[in-house]
Amino acid sequence: MTNPLPILYRNGSVYSPADPFATAMLVDGDTVAWVGSEHAAQNLTGEGVRTLDLDGALITPGFVDSHVHTTETGISLGSLDLSGCPSLAELLRELSLAAADREGTLLGFGWDESRWPEKRVPTAAELDNATGGRLVYLVRADVHSAVVSGALAAALNLSALDGWDNGFVVRSAHVAARSASRSLTPEQRNIYQRAALGFAASRGYVAVTEMAAPHIAPQEDLESLLRIDGTSQEVPLPVVIPYWAQQVESAEDARRVMAMFGGRLAGLAGDLNVDGSIGSRTAALRTPYADDPGNSGHSFLEDDAVAAHLTAATSNAVQAGFHVIGDAGLDSVLRGLGVAASVLGVDAVRRSRHRLEHVELIDDEAIAALVHFGVTVSAQPAFDAAWGGAGELYAQRLGEERSSGMNRFASLLSAGVPLAMGSDSPVTPLDPWASVRACISHNTPAERISARAAFIAHTRAGWRLAGFQNPMRGQLAPGAPASYAIWEVDELMVQTADNRVSSWSTDPRSGTPLLPALDTENPPRCLETVHDGLPLFSSSDLARPAAIT
Repeated sequence: MTNPLPILYRNGSVYSPADPFATAMLVDGDTVAWVGSEHAAQNLTGEGVRTLDLDGALITPGFVDSHVHTTETGISLGSLDLSGCPSLAELLRELSLAAADREGTLLGFGWDESRWPEKRVPTAAELDNATGGRLVYLVRADVHSAVVSGALAAALNLSALDGWDNGFVVRSAHVAARSASRSLTPEQRNIYQRAALGFAASRGYVAVTEMAAPHIAPQEDLESLLRIDGTSQEVPLPVVIPYWAQQVESAEDARRVMAMFGGRLAGLAGDLNVDGSIGSRTAALRTPYADDPGNSGHSFLEDDAVAAHLTAATSNAVQAGFHVIGDAGLDSVLRGLGVAASVLGVDAVRRSRHRLEHVELIDDEAIAALVHFGVTVSAQPAFDAAWGGAGELYAQRLGEERSSGMNRFASLLSAGVPLAMGSDSPVTPLDPWASVRACISHNTPAERISARAAFIAHTRAGWRLAGFQNPMRGQLAPGAPASYAIWEVDELMVQTADNRVSSWSTDPRSGTPLLPALDTENPPRCLETVHDGLPLFSSSDLARPAAIT
């Protein structure tokens, strides 16, 4: 078998720290061999090189999503999308129509009652009436609660479990309902996972960070996923960076769990839930919810369990971490980090590079503590875009003042806390440029960050957070892995987060690589995604190869 010819991309733009004005890139196998100008590219053409005319397209490093639920994403692609429902009445109408067309349990996702005029969730009886008594499971937008029909509740005896409220389910009742609705055959699981990874590739992702956990899906779910990912497959798919959120209590226990899944685990982190979500009122807060004064959320792990998990992982230099959203939940994690540091030393804690998911409510003192312990935050900017701002869900749940201090991206970065970004798909869509846009248009102006900082957090930072050692991963420069995406864009610009200066600039003297303008009529469209030199996705709109004379 002969090696494929090097590919020379020309007549476009290349996002490269090696040359901010690059218009061409040469890829040789799985490596970026060269980036540079159109004039210099002319000297690289010849019979031994395939040339592709970018026709003005942009090449960037491929995106890495720092927080994904792959199987759930695949399921959502074939489920009833309720995210656009403007009212409870419209949800019930959509459900009634689906009941006439679909067989089996009716699955839906994405509804958000905070945007409805009724400001309440549907009851079990209403779901029964809309569907003629069908089994129904509709997961809320934050995936921490759901509504179920009376038929499903009766079949599972959900009314006897903690967290049941007339069709609305959280905590134990939700776990039981979700588990029943996700009872999959190996073939079904494989189909959902391939669909999700293929969809991610079509959106410019070369890797997704899987937040697997025993309470979300059984062990075979992650085992199945790790058999189909990556470029070694007959049909190449994005790489899966796997975390397994299983609580451990001893160093020996941590070593045993890390040896699972063929030794591929990146750490014992992810959705090991310290608390829940703001939308479902289960995030653990220091003071009660503004719209539910008797409720301060829920702690799923006690302080002793948090400390034991961190100490066990740290003793093995294993990355640990938790899902934590509320400030009281974060207090528990910080106390646990303090215990691990007192037992093993703060340097050992820092070497383990522990990570936290979400961290939506955090004050300056807690930010300083994260810096002290060397903790990285995996954040989801689309949360602020969806639920931040005056009168929106966060303000409803917490009040205007508290909600304005959420998702503090600029504060975290300026203090020295590393940030990686993701979607928490299917909570928010696999849409990397929408996530970048959410960073530069944060509802709290003081927490906005530049497009460049947001882009790095969505690319290079994702590799580094997971412990990948190659410093060239996530950038395009000679010697870097050939992992990139090609985009059709309306316009290229430099954007800052400083309102005191012009937000948009095309001045080449800035020396900053250009990124897409994200306020134009058309969002960037992925034409091709390549990882380690192998195409994961190719659009028919990208001619391959075309000669340039």
